[in-house]
Amino acid sequence: MSRNRFSQAVVIVAVVALVLVGTIPAPVVAQSDAQTGGTVVVDEGETVDELEAFGGTVIVEGTVTGDVNAVAGEVRIEGDVGGNVEAAAGSVTIDGTVDGNVETAAGSFTLAEDATVGGNVAIGAGTAVIDGTIEGSAEIGAETITLGENAAIAGDLRYGGTLEGNTDAVAGEIEQDPSIGVDLTPTIQPIASWLFSLYVLALNLLLGAALLALFPRFSDRVAGRVASAPIKSGLTGLGVLVAVPILLIALAITVVGIPFAIVGAFGFALMIWIGVIYGRYAVAAWLLSAVGVGNRWLALVVGLVGGAALAQLPYVGDLLNLLIFLLGLGALTYGLYSHRRASRDEPRGVTAEGPASD
Repeated sequence: MSRNRFSQAVVIVAVVALVLVGTIPAPVVAQSDAQTGGTVVVDEGETVDELEAFGGTVIVEGTVTGDVNAVAGEVRIEGDVGGNVEAAAGSVTIDGTVDGNVETAAGSFTLAEDATVGGNVAIGAGTAVIDGTIEGSAEIGAETITLGENAAIAGDLRYGGTLEGNTDAVAGEIEQDPSIGVDLTPTIQPIASWLFSLYVLALNLLLGAALLALFPRFSDRVAGRVASAPIKSGLTGLGVLVAVPILLIALAITVVGIPFAIVGAFGFALMIWIGVIYGRYAVAAWLLSAVGVGNRWLALVVGLVGGAALAQLPYVGDLLNLLIFLLGLGALTYGLYSHRRASRDEPRGVTAEGPASD
């Protein structure tokens, strides 16, 4: 591959990276029980067992026979949920049927007219509007709580905040308790962390596949560098990680250098991302080669899945992933430097064999 083609391929990888970041969170259909994306939808007529979702908007128009756990900007339940609903969102709207309990932490909560919750409701929100049916009891902590004309609460209502509207809708006792609030963080946080890790893994797999497809030989040389000179690769990666931000800051101090510093920061961020992928790929390739397996695609999957699994381990996992990242960043830096030096040393008019040439 000539230097020109190599530069074009680098641009392609950068574009792929930006496209992955920008388009993966596009509307997706919840075919399985765990989804991430800009919009996660269980379509009308569709049935899933359970739904764990992390996205900009989560919509249930069909049927979820089990529980719904969602972290999103907006959550709307317009269909049927056979289990419980736990949601942390900017706004939560129940406009369908939930057979179990509802627990939400939201900016606003709405139980719409004709909506039904078969169990209890626990809400922590800025505003809460109840205009549907709650067959159990309700605990609501909100600045403003409004009971609509169609509201019906079969059990008791304990609330914190200002209660307005149709208080006759409560069949049981009404008790004001300023301390009431719903903190779902311990429940929602593990779900959000797991779903975000799954999302990042998908991005890494797609970008890693693009790298292996465009630069097969270069990728193999990076993996070989990690295996043959791990200490040098790690130290190089550490040096780059420390030195480049210092250089970018120094460049940004000069007025004329600010645009270059911004572009450099984006380029360095992309390099860090690729370094993470190459580090995990290289370590997995080395481990697989030890048992006689030389499949680069398998190494990519094993490395990225293994790295994602390590990230879930406290302290030790982060430390190991840091070391693996430094190996990948150092080997990547050396590979880019070697290619640039080889390109400069070639006589004019001679086409060089580049990283992606087979």
